[in-house]
Amino acid sequence: MKEKILAHRGVSLTAPENTMSAFAAAVEQGLAGIELDVQMSKDGHLIVIHDERVDRTTNGKGLVKDMTLEEIKNLDAGSWFAEKYSGVKIPVLEEVLELIGQREFIINIELKSGIIQYPGLEERVLKAVKKCGLLDRTILSSFNHYSLLKIKEISEDARIGVLYYAGLVDPWEYGRNLKAYSLHPFFPSVTEQMVKECLEQGLQVIPFTVKDKETAKKLIDFGVEYVIMDWGRVN
Repeated sequence: MKEKILAHRGVSLTAPENTMSAFAAAVEQGLAGIELDVQMSKDGHLIVIHDERVDRTTNGKGLVKDMTLEEIKNLDAGSWFAEKYSGVKIPVLEEVLELIGQREFIINIELKSGIIQYPGLEERVLKAVKKCGLLDRTILSSFNHYSLLKIKEISEDARIGVLYYAGLVDPWEYGRNLKAYSLHPFFPSVTEQMVKECLEQGLQVIPFTVKDKETAKKLIDFGVEYVIMDWGRVN
């Protein structure tokens, strides 16, 4: 089963989400890959964090877009989770890509370009991924489908994943129109017939965010490529 799991924000049940500790744990535990979120700092760096604000997962306050990399790196991104992670820092995307290196490992990068527009985000992410030689092991997803179109305009070879919540009628048609590699639906909307139709149309299905192994197994049996899942070992 592990070869089908993309750890949601890393091994986020036993390490602080979207940190190097959580990502390293996914590598060590032999999972298929990781899912992470990218926003952009005031000075144009690719910041790996889910929320638009740093308040929930650090000891700081404010919007990522209003902070420099130096200011972000001065934050504690681990103490909120557990004392043993005190001092853990928010990573930049390049640090995560370097960790992955040439391993047979999938990285799903979600571009957080919906609530806040980050000019140049798509170009910068693609540049970082290509520089590390990881384009063929990276899936770039977003709820902002204009970002996905922009990615394909910049790089036809990029693999894009269409994130969505609501049940779509004939989602494979929508995915094909976007020249997507995969559809990333909210998991309750996934049926076996839907997965079968997508696969026949050349689209992979990667549901999010599954909370338990029983549901994950059912979806894997349907034929999904990966499952984005909250993952972590019980200590």
